[in-house]
Amino acid sequence: MEQCACVERELEKVLHRFVMYGHQSEERLDELLHSVCEIRGQLVAFGVQDADLSVLSQTMAQCCKNIKETVQMLASQHKDIHGSVSKVGKAIDRNFDAEISAVVAETVWDTPERQKHLSETIVEHLYRQGMLSVAEDLCQESGVVIDMSMKQPFLELNRILEALRMQDLRPALEWAVTNRQRLLDLNSTLEFKLHRLYFISLLSGGIGNQMQALQYARHFQPFASQHQRGKKRDDVTVRSNPLSMNDASVVELKPVVVVSADIQILMGSLVYLRHGIENSPYRSLLETNQWAEICNIFTRDACALLGLSVESPLSVSFASGCMALPVLMNIKQVIEQRQCSGVWTHKDELPIEIDLGKKCWYHSVFACPILRQQTSESNPPMKLICGHVISRDALNKLTNAGKLKCPYCPMEQNPSHAKQIYF
Repeated sequence: MEQCACVERELEKVLHRFVMYGHQSEERLDELLHSVCEIRGQLVAFGVQDADLSVLSQTMAQCCKNIKETVQMLASQHKDIHGSVSKVGKAIDRNFDAEISAVVAETVWDTPERQKHLSETIVEHLYRQGMLSVAEDLCQESGVVIDMSMKQPFLELNRILEALRMQDLRPALEWAVTNRQRLLDLNSTLEFKLHRLYFISLLSGGIGNQMQALQYARHFQPFASQHQRGKKRDDVTVRSNPLSMNDASVVELKPVVVVSADIQILMGSLVYLRHGIENSPYRSLLETNQWAEICNIFTRDACALLGLSVESPLSVSFASGCMALPVLMNIKQVIEQRQCSGVWTHKDELPIEIDLGKKCWYHSVFACPILRQQTSESNPPMKLICGHVISRDALNKLTNAGKLKCPYCPMEQNPSHAKQIYF
């Protein structure tokens, strides 16, 4: 991050100079234009014949001199900006390594099958982003054939998201009603939040929408049990009054899920409709960030129904690569300095463990307690008869004369009786 901050500082200097240069240029050019217009006005008013030629000559010479000085000054300042721009390029070269092929296996995309998988991943990402025409062009140029059944969900998803960005809730509401049962199975609150946002849009219209808002409030009836205080949600009872200090032990034994009184708040806001919601204690209902939030909720739930992750595999891989690349570049440099290039052979495992954060945790992993290595498809975890689990490589290394002695307990067993574990 320090490298990015260094480049950003140089870039801010350039942008500041551009802004100052623009303001100074406008001021000087306005002054010159005003001066020329005054001279022209004097010539028109008095006439060339009536004017003193010597005075006119001095005035014109002074005007030309000012123009020349201004042009030279602007050219000099513009030249200084070029120097600042070049410093940005030098800062990028100084803080970033342009050559990253040293940490990439040369044969990673050497087969047509792998190239096809890469193209399909890029096409899927473009569909997710709504760049449909670009995805179609890539399919034609790469020869990738995408089934229409794969395209259609992304087409609908992007159509609804585009409507939400335009603050049009109708397509999203229609989709949520159609998929109501599946959303309820996911414990999703999408449909309620869409109705809530539509109700708030009616409130923002003022007292003229009062009757329409009251009629629309009937849509909240199916959600009353989930969004009213003192009701049950997810089989957990929610208490209306705060817990006392004596109830602390009860909280530890039976957690209480606090559900906000969403519907009561919405109904209570109607009292202040005549004076304007923006002037009431319910002004937080009009916050504009709710539209970005509803887009995120819709994307999350729609992807869940489609069996997809919220972020595309390409964006996840790119983000992970950005976090891992600096570490890999550093370890590669250390390996070259110590002349131990055989440590890293660009196989399926990395020379060191790289923490990408909990955001990138998608499945369980198992590290062999014997070899201290993370298991893989070629080296899966194996469960021994005694119940202990080690990797297959460790199993093979511990086998002696067709017998295996568990490294954790004295039980001897046949290695062939070990069973592969799937996490």
